[in-house]
Amino acid sequence: MLVEAAPPMVAGDEFNPLVSAQARFDEAAARLGIDEGLQKVLRTPSREVIVHIPVQLDDGRLEVFTGYRVQHSIARGPAKGGIRYGPDVTLDEVRALASWMTWKCAVTNVPFGGAKGGIICDPALLSPAELEKITRRYTAELYDFIGPEIDVPAPDVNTNEQIMAWIMDTYSMHSRHTQTAVVTGKPIDLGGSRGRIEATGRGCMVVTEQALRKLGISRSDTRVVIQGFGNVGGMAARLMARSGFKIISIIEYDGAVYNRKGLDILALTRHRKETGSILGFPGGENMDREEALFLETDVLMPAAKEDVITSQNADKLRCKILCEGANGPTTHYADPILADKGVFIVPDILANAGGVTVSYFEWVQDRQGYFWNEQLVNDRMEEIMINSFNDVVAYAVKHGVHNRTAAYMLALDRVAFAIKLRGIYA
Repeated sequence: MLVEAAPPMVAGDEFNPLVSAQARFDEAAARLGIDEGLQKVLRTPSREVIVHIPVQLDDGRLEVFTGYRVQHSIARGPAKGGIRYGPDVTLDEVRALASWMTWKCAVTNVPFGGAKGGIICDPALLSPAELEKITRRYTAELYDFIGPEIDVPAPDVNTNEQIMAWIMDTYSMHSRHTQTAVVTGKPIDLGGSRGRIEATGRGCMVVTEQALRKLGISRSDTRVVIQGFGNVGGMAARLMARSGFKIISIIEYDGAVYNRKGLDILALTRHRKETGSILGFPGGENMDREEALFLETDVLMPAAKEDVITSQNADKLRCKILCEGANGPTTHYADPILADKGVFIVPDILANAGGVTVSYFEWVQDRQGYFWNEQLVNDRMEEIMINSFNDVVAYAVKHGVHNRTAAYMLALDRVAFAIKLRGIYA
C-alpha cells in the first residue's frame, strides 16, 4: 500500500499555491535524498523582477500598475512561462507557477527552465488601448530580462495572441530587428505555430487516453466531467467528444449543465456564444456547480483555476481518473485523501504540458525560420506526452509512490542532474 502523508495543517495556508508547490517539492526532494544545499538551489528562484507601470488611461487619469516576472530556473535552458493579467495576481502565486513550469518542462524533457509573469489589473475594466499601453510598458521594463535565449513568455489567464504580438513588437523595436522567438502563442502570421491553440486541451486528452489504457477502460464507455469551458476545458471537451468520449457535464463559474447521455459540445459552444452562459442549454439540465463536481464519472478534469479540490471536498469526488488541466487545481492537503480513495491522478505538471510542448515547437520554428504543418505538430506533441506519461508511471512503480510525487521526483532528478553537471559558478 502506498502511503503519503500531507504535512501538518497550518491555518489559512491551504489556498496559497506556493505552500502546495513547496510541500510537494519537499516530499520529492526527501524521497530522492537530495542534500540540503542543492535543495536550496532547486527551491530558490534565479531572479524575481517587480515593475511599476505608469499608464495614462483613456479618460486622462494616470494610474500605476504592478507587474511581476519570476524566473525560477535556467538550469536546463531559457526560462519559459506565461503572463497572466488579473486583479488577484500575487507574487506568491507567480512564484508557485514559475516553479511548476520548471518541473513541467523537466517532466516532458523540454529544454527550458521555468518562469511566470503577471500584472495586477482587471482587463474587463480596461479598453484595448489601455491594455496595449500596459503590455508595452511592462515589456519595455523587462527588456533586459527576457529574450529568445533568456526567458520566453507566453499567454496565460486573461492574455492572448494579440497581447503576445504587442510584446513581440515592443521587444523587436528595442532590439531594432524583428525577434519572433521572444514569445510564443503569437498569431500564425507573426510566427505562431499551428496547433498551439488546441495544444493544452489535446495534451489532456492524450494523457487521459493513456490513463484509460492503463486502467483497462474503454474510451467509448468513458464519462467525463470538465470544470472550465475556456481555452483548455473547452478545447479538451470538443476534441474528446469528437474522439468518442461522453462529456456528461461542463462546469463554469455561474453553474453547470448535465446530460447523463452526453452533451452536444458544439451545440453548447454555440449556445454560450449566443447567450453568454452555458446555463439554459436545451440539450442538458442546469446543476449547481459544486454538485456537478461530485458526479459519478470516469474522468474529472478540473481545467479552470487553482485550489478547486481541497481537504474539505476531496472525499466527495466520485471519479476514477483525475486529469488536472489547470495549474494547481488540487491542494496538497487533498492528495492523501484522493490516494485513500484510489483515484488515479494525472498531475498538472504532466497533464497540461501539451501547451508548453507546442510552445517549444513554436520557439524552434521561429529560430529555424521554417514552419511545420499541423499534423506534424500534433504527432510530435502526442509522442512527447505519451513518453512523459510512461516515464511518470514507471517512476511511480519504481519508487513505490503515487503519480504526483513521481512526477515531481522525476522533474527534480532531471534538474538536479543538470545543475550537478554544470556546477556552481562562483
